[in-house]
Parts: sequence; C-alpha cells; structure tokens
Amino acid sequence: MSAKQIKRIGILTAGGDSPGLNAAIRAVGKAAIGERGWEIIGFRDGYLGLAQDNFMALGKEHLSGILTVGGTVLGTSRDKVHRMMVDGQERDMTKAIARNYRLHRLDALVCIGGGGTQKNAMRLAEQGIRIVTLPKTIDNDVPLTDATIGFDTALGIATEAVDRLHSTAHSHHRIIIAEIMGHKAGWLTLGAGIAGGADVILIPEIPYDLEKIAAAIRRRSKLDTKFSIVAVAEGAKTQEDAASFVTAERRRAKAQTVEEKGFAKLRLSELEAEHAGNTLRLAKQLEGLTGLEARVTILGYVQRGGTPSFGDRLLATRLGTACVDLLANGAEGIMVASRGHGVQPVPIESVAGRLKLVPMDHPWVASARSVGTCMGD
Repeated sequence: MSAKQIKRIGILTAGGDSPGLNAAIRAVGKAAIGERGWEIIGFRDGYLGLAQDNFMALGKEHLSGILTVGGTVLGTSRDKVHRMMVDGQERDMTKAIARNYRLHRLDALVCIGGGGTQKNAMRLAEQGIRIVTLPKTIDNDVPLTDATIGFDTALGIATEAVDRLHSTAHSHHRIIIAEIMGHKAGWLTLGAGIAGGADVILIPEIPYDLEKIAAAIRRRSKLDTKFSIVAVAEGAKTQEDAASFVTAERRRAKAQTVEEKGFAKLRLSELEAEHAGNTLRLAKQLEGLTGLEARVTILGYVQRGGTPSFGDRLLATRLGTACVDLLANGAEGIMVASRGHGVQPVPIESVAGRLKLVPMDHPWVASARSVGTCMGD
C-alpha cells in the first residue's frame, strides 16, 4: 500500500501503563495529521476498545499538552484478542476486531505495548489487519530493540529510591531490601542496583543462594560497614525455587492430554502462590543469618507512574514519527525497534512470544561483579 492510499489509521495502547505512552501517541498523531494529512482514530482501553468499537477521533487539540503527561489518554487494558471476557464469557474476538477495523475504513493500526501486545498484534495481522507496533514496557524485556518506552523513567525512579534508602540503612545499621518490578527479566533491578550502589542485586535470571548473600553481608559487617542495600526483582528466586519452576514448565511443555495440561497449569499456579511475598521471607531469613535488622520497601506502581523522563520522551517521539514514515512507505507486520540513534523495522513474528532476558555475560553483570556487588550466586 502506498502513501497516497493511506487516509485513516487507528491507534491504541495496551498492557500495563508506562511513562511515555502519551508522548508516543502524540508523535504518531502529529506526524500523521500534520505531515501526511491522515485521519487518526484512537481506541480506548487497548484491544478491548477495538473489540467494543469504543473510539474517539484524535485531532491536534487532543495531542496538545500530553508530551509530559504520564499514563495514556486512551486508557489501556490487558485483554487478549483471542480470550476476551464478553458478557461473562471468554470469547475469541479477533474476527469482531477485524470487522470493526474495516467498518472504520482503516488503512493501518498502530499498537503500542509490550510482549502481550506484540502477540495480540500478530494474531490480528493473521486476520488481514495491517499493523505496526511500538515497543513499550518498563521491564525492557521486548527482544530485538535496544530500549522500550518507559524503561528509562522507571530506571530513574528505582535508582532514586535506592539512593534514598542508603541514609536510612546507614543510620540504623540495617539491611534495607528494595523490591523492584520485573517478574522474568531483571533489567530494571540490575540497572537501578548498579546506578544506586546496591551491595546485593538479585534478578530472575540468576537464581540465588541465601547463604552466599548472608556471607557477603557478614563480610561487610566485619569491615565495620554495618548496613547493606539489597535490590531484588520481584521475580528473583532461590536456586531451589528456580529448579521447581523449570520442572513445572517442562511438564507443561510435554503435556499431551487435557488432564496433564490442567495439572501442569495448577502446579505453576501453586508455585506462583508460594513465591508471592518472597521478598518479606528473604528479609526474615537474612535477619536470622546476619543478626542485623532487615526492612523491606516495595516500590510497586510508583515505578511506572508520573512524568516521563527526557529519554523516554525522545525515544517515544523517535519511534512514533518513524512509525508514520514506515507506514507511508508500505510497512506492515513489523515492530519499530530502537537501534542506536536510529530505528529498524523487525517482523512482529520475530518478537511475539519471546523475552529479552539479561544474559549471564552481559556487560552490566560484569560491571556489577567488578565493583564487588553480590549477585547471589
């Protein structure tokens, strides 16, 4: 499809909210309207709005003043296009979404989101919808892109929190544990831990040995440094817990019958329930092993709220304007990835269902170890 054929595009934000979403909406909207003369329709609450035909026409007046605003003016949700709750029942809404796409005479759809958004976008592309996506998540775990919208802001917030915890830890001779977001990927915890000078950093990719953490803290005490800062990702696990999850995942992958699949899913749910509150247990365990008081600070949703950083505004604007240029040149079925100071289109199918995890030999990990940070292993 050429640039002349495009008259109207749709846009939505899906998944968890993230700083920089409004900056991305603004960039796509301003480039589409001002430079190309296209119409743009925003769908409220992610894919749910597309399924329910809940939309709003976006004009220049809607895009003014939102660059620095957190959250998303379009709203968001985590609904899956093939498993959406409608009238109390779970339904596959991909065909209904395709009908609404055609009803609005859309020439393309822009979806801004993380891993789940990419999978949903791929399913819609299979229905003949022309889609381009932008990578967004504070976890920075979308593959094939250097950075994701929201990560820089969250990294700054988490780092500032670790910075502020130092004075309390030092004053009271305590272990202060900061729980940072990241169920499967440890980019945010690793970055904030290094930048904030944490003494221990625990991430999901490196299962930890409790005794090794305690030994590192006891060594600090012997050197008359009677406090420690521990930055821990919410998905960090002991070596024993990690082995249990791996076993359960393998059982689910090998499951053949409905009963076997149900059992595997139940076992994973049980393990998740057991893992909940793991940071609080870690604090109690370290108190017993070190003789120091331990306190926990759970940063939670503070990390994903508020004004986006300069870096995220710049990234969102770069990706959003590049998205419009790519659409004008016939692109479809791609994610606009950040590469250095530029962008690169990558096929959605190369991204969907995959995670960018922290490699064991990543330079950030090497740097943390070089300055004496305990990684729990």
